[in-house]
This record gives sequence, C-alpha cells and structure tokens, in this order.
Amino acid sequence: MKTIYTIQRNAFNTASALLKQSILFCVFLVLSCTAFSQMENSGAIKVILTDSATNDAIPFANVVVYDRKQKQVAVGTTNIDGECLIKVKPGIYSVKGIYVGYQAKMMRSVRVGEGKTAYITLKLSSAAGVNLAEVDIVTYAIPLIDPDTKSGQTITREEYQNLATKDINSVSATVAGVYARDDGQRKNTRGGRAEPDGQHNYYVTANTEQYESSAENKFKKCKKDPLSTFSSDVDVASYANIRRFINQRQLPPKEAVRIEEMVNYFRYQYPPPVEGEAFSIHSEISSCPWNKNNRLLQIGIQARAVDLEHAKANHLTFLIDVSGSMQSADKLPLLQDALKMLVKQLREEDEVAMVVYAGNAGLVLPSTNGKHQTEILQAIDQLVAGGSTAGGQGIQLAYEIAKKNYSARANNRVILATDGDFNVGISDDESLVKLIEEKRDEGIFLTVLGLGSGNYKDAKMEKLADKGNGNYAYLDNLLEAKKVLVKEIGGTLITLAKDVKIQIEFNPTYVKSYRLIGYDNRMLAHEDFKDDKKDAGDVGSGHSVTALYEIVPANDIKEVEPVDSLKYQSLQNTSKAKSNEICTIKLRYKEPEGKISQEISTVVLDQHLRFENTSANFMFCAAVVEFGLLLRQSEFKGEANYQEIIRLAKLGKGDDEEGYRAEFIRLCELSEMLANK
Repeated sequence: MKTIYTIQRNAFNTASALLKQSILFCVFLVLSCTAFSQMENSGAIKVILTDSATNDAIPFANVVVYDRKQKQVAVGTTNIDGECLIKVKPGIYSVKGIYVGYQAKMMRSVRVGEGKTAYITLKLSSAAGVNLAEVDIVTYAIPLIDPDTKSGQTITREEYQNLATKDINSVSATVAGVYARDDGQRKNTRGGRAEPDGQHNYYVTANTEQYESSAENKFKKCKKDPLSTFSSDVDVASYANIRRFINQRQLPPKEAVRIEEMVNYFRYQYPPPVEGEAFSIHSEISSCPWNKNNRLLQIGIQARAVDLEHAKANHLTFLIDVSGSMQSADKLPLLQDALKMLVKQLREEDEVAMVVYAGNAGLVLPSTNGKHQTEILQAIDQLVAGGSTAGGQGIQLAYEIAKKNYSARANNRVILATDGDFNVGISDDESLVKLIEEKRDEGIFLTVLGLGSGNYKDAKMEKLADKGNGNYAYLDNLLEAKKVLVKEIGGTLITLAKDVKIQIEFNPTYVKSYRLIGYDNRMLAHEDFKDDKKDAGDVGSGHSVTALYEIVPANDIKEVEPVDSLKYQSLQNTSKAKSNEICTIKLRYKEPEGKISQEISTVVLDQHLRFENTSANFMFCAAVVEFGLLLRQSEFKGEANYQEIIRLAKLGKGDDEEGYRAEFIRLCELSEMLANK
C-alpha cells in the first residue's frame, strides 16, 4: 500500500506540476502576445546623459529625437540618474542631448526596430570657454522635491560639484531651509535625514522670488501741498499673486502687496461715459472704517468699452519664455492652455506671430492669420521648456517681428509670458526698461503675463509693463487666464487711452491733510500733469481705475508729520473755498496714436453720507483696502481687523455674478486663520 500510495502521490505531484507549467505557459503566451501587439508597431530609445569629464549623470536635461529629415518627433527629460526612455516608431533617428552649461551633442543613425529598444550614451562636454553667441553658459539646478506637496528647493551645479558627496540623498543635509518629515518625534530644520524606512522627505522654505519695496504714501498737509498727482494703473497682478500665496496656506510678503492692484482687480459698476466721451469720473465720500475720525474718498474713472466685433484688427506677437525654469505645471503648461483660449477668440482679420526664448531667441511661428487657428494651436502645443533665459534677446526679436508686421490700422501688441527669471544677455532691470522705452514710441504696446512661483520676478515684470505702455497680470490658475484673456480681452488687448494722469486739488477749508492709498510707485511731480512728454499709465477698453484717499477733516485737531516750509515760494496756491467742495478731480489722457493730451474735470461735494448708507461699491472697496493695509503691515492700518473686513465685504458683495467678491471673502477668512497661527 505504501508503494502504491507513493506512486499515486508522485503521479499527482507530476500532474500538478505539469498543470502549473501549462497555466504559466498560457499566461506567458497571453502576456507575450499582448506585449508583442503593443510593441509590434513601436520601439524605444533609452538615452543616458553623463558629464564627459566626471562621468556623473546629468539629471533633468532635455533629449530631443529627430527623424531623417531632421524634423523633431519627440522630446524627453532625463531622470535623477540621467536616463530617459522615449517611445518611437521603428525607423532611423538622430538623438540630441541638451543641457545648459554643456555643449549639445547629437548621435545620428540610431536604428530602432519593431519592439526593440536602442540604448545610447551621450557624454556632454562643459561649455566653458565657448563663445556665448554660440553656446549659453548658465547653471543647472538639482531640485529637492517633497513627494507629497511637490514643492522643492534647488542647488546649483557649482554648489553640487563642490559638495563632499555627490549622493543626492546626502545633498539635502547640506541645504539650509530643507528639513525632514516632522512626525511629532523628530524634526531637523537644517537638512534632510533618512527615515527608518530609508525614505527622504524634503520640505522647502526658501525661494528666490523678487519684489520691489516701496515706501507708503504719507499724509500731506493741504495748505502746504494741496495737489496730489499720479499715473493711472490698471494692473491686477498683485491680487492674483496674493491669492496664490494664501491658497498655499501662507501670507504673502508685504512687498508683494500693491493695494491699488488689489482694488482694481474688481469691477465697481461705474456708469459709462456719455456718448462721444472716453471717460466718466465718479466719486463717493464717507467715514473711514479703520479710522472713524477720518473720511474716505473713493474716485472711480470708467473707460468707454469698444465694440470688439468692430474693433481694429489685432496684430499680436507672443513672446514666450521656454527656459528650464518654465517646466513646472504652473508655468509653461498653464500658459499653453491660456494662450489656446486667447487664440480661439481671434477673428479672420487678426494675426499672430510667436517668438520663444531660452538660451537663444527664435521665431517659431511667422505672422499667421487668425482663420488658421489649427496651425497656431499646433505651434503652441509643440512648445517645450529647457535651457537658460535670454529674455532681453527675446524682447528684441519680438519687437522686430512686431515691427515687421506693423499696421497703422491695427492694434499692434507684444504679449510677454514669463516667470521673469532672465539670466542671459540683457537681464538687469535698468537695461531691460531702457530697451522697452525705446520701442514703445513705435506704436507697439506690451502686455505682460506672469506665471509660477519659487523664482518669480514680480518687480522686473511690473517695470516692463509700466514702461512698455501696457498692462500686467499674473496667472495663478486657468480661471484667472480665462478672466484676463477671454472675459476681459478688450481691456487686455485694446488700449483706449495712453499717458493717463490724475490730479486732485484739495480744498484746505475742509481738508486738513490727505493720503493717497496705494500707487506708491506711480506718483508724479505736479508739473508732469500737463507735460505731454511725460509717460504715464494706459487704460484699456472698458477698464476702470479706482483710487482712494484717507482725509483728515480741517476741523479735526489731529496733527500729521510736519513738512519743511518751502524756502522760496509755495508749491501751489489753494483754490478759493467754495460751498462744500472737498476737491476737484482732473484727468488728462491721449488717444492711442495721439501726441496732444485732453483734459476733463469734476468736483467732489461732501454730502456727509453715513457709511451704512453708502453704495455696495464703496463698502466692498473699503474692505479690499483694509485687507491690503493688514497684509502690508501698514503703519496707517489704524483699527483694521479681519472681522471688520469680512463684514464690510459681505455688505458690499452685491450681485457678484462671477463670484470674485465671494472668493475675496474666503481669502480674508483664510488669511485670518493664517495670521492667528
């Protein structure tokens, strides 16, 4: 029995083994057939990029694949090990490795068979000593990324090469501002440390964003200086940028807060100009919410809206930053989606050209009629980020293309889209501004679209838009892109008036002192108001400009900072006191192609309106200003507080069809929680 049992058991085991093998073989056949069917008409190229001198891997470099006609067919990026896998159809290709700081290298005649992978290694040589006209030398950066939040910090190539270790897991320990996961038991605030599971979790606190600090306007004594003169500003970038910070659960740096741009982000339903006029002027005055002893004056200037269907043709030149810093999802990919929305608004009479810049600048789309939208959209889709940032060279080329396609019967405009991180060629603010100033008189205006975070250069872009007769917006998400490039496309693209200047003359009988809130870097000398050679801001179709003054009444005993007496003569005699006139508002502007300015004016009467009886516009605008005063940590914030801001914003919410005011309330509530952490 034992022998028979053993034989039966062995037979059973053998049959079982054969069954298992059969099943495995069938699975293998299925998988093989599936894989073969998937690979039958495809192959791949695996590329490894290394430094020719050190054999170190080159991470985050670009790999470009060309067909036999040298037409680009695929693009990839190397991983942390310098490797990149690109799927292609069977054929013969050329493969180029590109990274800033190195000479590009190409391997030709790379053959890919059906279902096969071709393996190649490209050793890149340092570009040191090579003429910058041929090869741009900048640093590359190695990002340390938090796998949960996707935020990161970078170290430069030079910093990396000078480290004692080249192990990326050890690099984090030397980078200030990066710390390992805090689980309540351990926290290292200087560098990354390996967790027990061997994983590294990097978090970033530092960045290289740049903002320009400007001193706030102070109170001025009316008897000494009754005039207040400033340039218009319809930029809205500051508010969208502030929103980006708050949504990332942090309060913005105070230098990023420009109160006038926060105010002008919103529309206040001012009545339009009368027939034949370019502007209408409106005003409202009541008590000041954050200082009950003072008055708050709101001035609203409404531009005429142009009928877009019958507007002049648009001759647009897109100037797009495709440098390595534009790779993240909130930069070039977001911009591509935004520009597609703009292109879909084009008419047959419109034209678009496209210039890109990275290490060098180049024309990727000649002037193309708006009816060929498919061709324009394809050009946008093919954009890939990588390389250094020759912004100055790109601006020069864009204006050359815009000039070539210039038409006196068209709206000629360059649209610059970038994070502002120029690092090759003309890159300092002064030189870039000078370049822009040289071009603005040729009838080509400028729109600047800012994107991204971490290395954002706000100050640079605001200056370029200001000096280029243009406007400046920040795109923090696709909805903002739709607002700027679809809903408000008329104001973004069509300039109604240029060199728009505002001058207020206060009556010392009723005004002891006054302070313009915001517009800190837009102030003009009083004599500039009538000087037609003096550049000022531009206003687009349907735009509104809102400005607010905090006023100390003449019967108030409160003192302001003393002002030195004028040595030779008073700056300006005050106007003769009349009735209850608080001030006179004067506005000067030029037609888009005009040389001589026109002037309109109106007076403001104090009707002693109680705050609770003011308009929704006034209440909401006061809430936005008060919010800005808190974010700026202003010395003039008085009794400003979040509870009062939220209360005023809710009272002034109005219809809010598009939800912008409701979003503002949410941001205020979130900011209050962040401030109380």
